[in-house]
Amino acid sequence: MKARGLVGALLGAALLLLSLAAQAAASCAPDRVDLRGPWGQARFTAEVVDTPETRAQGLMFRESLPRSAGMLFIYEAPTTASFWMRNTLIPLDMIFVGPDGAVRHVHHNAVPMDETPIPGGDNVLMVLEINAGLAETFGIAEGSELRHPRLDQSLALWPCEP
Repeated sequence: MKARGLVGALLGAALLLLSLAAQAAASCAPDRVDLRGPWGQARFTAEVVDTPETRAQGLMFRESLPRSAGMLFIYEAPTTASFWMRNTLIPLDMIFVGPDGAVRHVHHNAVPMDETPIPGGDNVLMVLEINAGLAETFGIAEGSELRHPRLDQSLALWPCEP
């Protein structure tokens, strides 16, 4: 009986280690973004939009966005980014990210349907849109770091694990 208990405990420990290893390997996935800073960490499920057509559509006409979800706009190369809220029904926070994953600017509480340009600055590779108020709730600010597999990992401040 003692041997069976030991084998069971070892098997359980092995399964736990495999589970933790799988979680570590899954730390970067195309459908997720992680953010970190002195405030802690946050993870969002991300819908990636990376073509001119999908970026132009964005979150227009959607009536809701799950709390732990966002839309990640990815450009082919760093650019001067500017957004607006035409036909967007959800108030949003916009997180503008450089090619190294550094948050360069956060625009809080973008107003639905407002066509006023929202400048994100130069050298922007990605923009993460999340529900309004979440950036402030988490403490996401300039200098926070974003992790995603589409960043050049050799430049990334917070690279994906190999």
